[in-house]
Amino acid sequence: MAVTLSLVVILGLLLALLIRYKSLGIGAAVVAVLFGFYLANTDARHTINDLVAALTHAISR
Repeated sequence: MAVTLSLVVILGLLLALLIRYKSLGIGAAVVAVLFGFYLANTDARHTINDLVAALTHAISR
């Protein structure tokens, strides 16, 4: 669970930096947040969580 929370924090900071340096517009940021919110409610969340866990495990070696 700590990996998921850390990933959310990192992605949030990355999104904030993109908005801060105007690399990403407000409209695109809203779409990105809404997409993530609705994606979390689908059946794909288990597959995405498994993929992220595998990637973090591979990177941590």
